[in-house]
Parts: sequence; C-alpha cells; structure tokens
Amino acid sequence: MSKEGFSISLVNPHAPGLDWIQKIGIAVASLGLLSMVVGATGPANQDPSFYFWTGVFASIVGFLIYIVRTFSGKTESGNNHHIFNSSLMARGVAGWAFGIFLTAFYILLYWGSDSFWNNSGLVSMFHPVSEGLFGFYADKWFLYGFVYTISVLVMGVRAIIKYRHSNYQVIRTCSVMFFQLGFAFLIPMFLKAMSQPEYYFSYFWPLDYDLLWPNSVDGMMNAGTIGLWMLIVSALLTFVVTPILTYFFGKRWYCSWVCGCGGLANTAGDPFRQLSDKSLKAWKVERWMIHSVLLFITLLTILLWVNSYLEGGIFGSVSHELTKAYAFLIGQAFAGVIGVGFYPLLGTRIWCRFGCPMAAYLGLLQKYFSRFRITTNGGQCISCGNCSTYCEMGIDVKSYAQRGENIVRASCVGCGICSTVCPRGVLNLENGPTHTDRENNNPITFGNEGVGLRGFN
Repeated sequence: MSKEGFSISLVNPHAPGLDWIQKIGIAVASLGLLSMVVGATGPANQDPSFYFWTGVFASIVGFLIYIVRTFSGKTESGNNHHIFNSSLMARGVAGWAFGIFLTAFYILLYWGSDSFWNNSGLVSMFHPVSEGLFGFYADKWFLYGFVYTISVLVMGVRAIIKYRHSNYQVIRTCSVMFFQLGFAFLIPMFLKAMSQPEYYFSYFWPLDYDLLWPNSVDGMMNAGTIGLWMLIVSALLTFVVTPILTYFFGKRWYCSWVCGCGGLANTAGDPFRQLSDKSLKAWKVERWMIHSVLLFITLLTILLWVNSYLEGGIFGSVSHELTKAYAFLIGQAFAGVIGVGFYPLLGTRIWCRFGCPMAAYLGLLQKYFSRFRITTNGGQCISCGNCSTYCEMGIDVKSYAQRGENIVRASCVGCGICSTVCPRGVLNLENGPTHTDRENNNPITFGNEGVGLRGFN
C-alpha cells in the first residue's frame, strides 16, 4: 500500500463504493431509462423499435447486471445490512419520492384517458414486442402487464440470489415467476390474440371480483365451448380446489406461490417488507377491514344474481351502482393505487393484509380448517427480532417464539422469510397430521425464559 493511502484509523476511512461491474450495470440502466424518457416525449412514435431496444431492453439488462453482481457477493448474514440507513428502504426522501411516483402512475393508469396513453410514445415503444409476440398493437394494459411481469422476473432473480441459501425460498420464487409469466401474462395475451376471453388462470373469485357476476358469466357462455370451460374451471378453483389445498398447505399455496399480487410483493416489494406495521392497533384494523371487504363482495355477488333472476324488479339500478363503487374503491383505489403505490411507505402487503377478499377467504380456512402451522423451538430463540422485523404481514413472530407457541394466524401467508432470517433455526413451516393438533397442548413450555408450566409463565 502506498504511503498516501495509509491510515491508522480503526475503521475504514473510505466510504464503501461500487466495483466496476456494478458501475457498468448502473450506467447501462441509467442510459436505458434516459432513452425511455426521451422516447416517451414523442420520438418513439416514429421509431418504436429503437427506443424499445435502447430504452426498455437496456434498462432491464443494466438492472440485472447490478443485481447479480451486488447480491452474489453478499453472505446470508449480510443480506440486510444498512437497510435502515437507506433513504429508499427506510421512508427517507428517496422512499417518499418513489412512493409518490408509483401512486401517480397508478392514478394515471386507472383514470387517465385511453387516448392519452395509447397515443403516447411510452406505449408506442412496446409495439415491437406486442406485435412480434401476439400480432396486435400495445395499449396501456399491455404496457402495464409487461412492466409488471418484467418487475417480477428481474426482482425474482434478485430474490433467488439473495435467498439462495434456502431451498424453500428459491423454489417459491421460481413458482411465482412461472405463474406470473405464463398464467398472468402470456396465456391471457394469446387468448386475446385469438379473440377469446382474456382469462387469467391465476386469479379467481373473490379476488377476480366480477368473474362470477351475471354479465361476466353470460359473456363467457356466449364465447362458446372455451368460455364454458373457463367458467367451470373458475368455479372449481374457487369452491373445490381452494378449500382442499388450503386444508393441506394453508393459504401459502396461493398467496406465496401462485398469486400475482403476492408475487410482486415478494420480488419487487422485498426491499420494503420491513416497513409493515406490527402494532396491535394495526392488527385490529386489519381484521375488521379485510373481513368487511369479503362480506361486501359476497353480498354483492348474491345481490347481483337475485337482481338478475328478478330482472331488476326489486333492486333496480342499485346493484349497478354498487358494482361501480366496488370496482372504484376496492378494485382500483385499494388494490392498485394504495396496494402497490404505498410499498415504500407502508410495506408490501397492504392490499393482501387489509383489503384482499381472497386472503380473507383463505385466512378463515387456514385458521379453522388447515393443517398448516409454524412451529417454534422457543429455547433456541435469542430474541434478535429478525422474524418480526421482516414479517410482511405485521405478525410479531418473536413473541410466539419466546413463548414456544406454534403460530396459527389467519393472516400468515407462509412466505417463510421469518424462518429464513432466523439465525438459530427456531421456526419451521409444517403441515401436521390434522388441523386439531396445531395448538400447543403440552403443559410444559420451553420458551425464551426457560422451562415452565403453561398458564404460569
């Protein structure tokens, strides 16, 4: 080492920086984003291919280079170092700015005019991939589906590398990437290209809230055999497959392995999972809100069928106004604008935790009907709090571990991060023989405060 670089400081006097590979990744991604901004102002309407390759594609490649290099060099224990010093991940200026950007994007997506989007340079630069794959021009919903899917795939690579020490996390992340790419993007787009109903096999009632409404059912019946087949599949998934799989595996089979909302939360939203509210007040609000939404959509669906049977004789236009209200408040404002726009401020499962009727339905089955539980070995717990900190559903996992109690909660989505970040192997996701043996019945407890008798700790 040269004399100029020598220091007697006990700590590193130089700020940690990026190596040359990370710098290349950042440079490529930045130039790609700049090209997208320039193209979106109008030039992409004349030459969409140029701005797709130099903008969209270059951004994806740049981010992948940076992500692979950054996380492949981290150890398991160093994955979350400095996370609370990050402006982006700890509600700093960058976090607020990103949250405002996401929220504004969703507001424009849902309530901006179609002509504003479809004549824009931003949508035009996606024409080459849309025409090349499916034979039709891109619109704002193709843009959204493409960006959503790419976000899951790129950040899925990040999650796989970050959690490469856990087979459960690697396989689970591959699963959400597969279902998002195939079942929530490629198949619906191919169906649209063939002038068939744009059906999403990974979403079903009550999450896909209008799927079983009278007008939707009529539309699918009019589509012929394929429409009737989709209708039967939807009913089976909702009323047969969901209870059976939830009994055996808990709600994790859907919320953390199949659902696109959960897929985005566990990939693109992973940097923000520690921001969930763990307070008792939040838990009380969560239970009221999510079950109210489930009750709302259930009553509304029944009301629509009764109204349809009576040909509007009793409820008149009231049912129509209620469908508009549900679509606006729950389907758009809550699920989209708040559910994703508030990632950098309130964590990644705001929608799943407080508003998703599918999560409420699965949660009731998991709480009273499933064999799934998270077992704890309380005597090994060192109270580091990692499990509670990184629980995206706001569950105070540590309190269960300290008491040596199994975790049986309706809200738990079984993502398994609590177990992955535990340095002592205290937590295990298990499917027991029956749903009745999930609670700890052993009168002797092995908790963080030692051995004791249940009820006297």
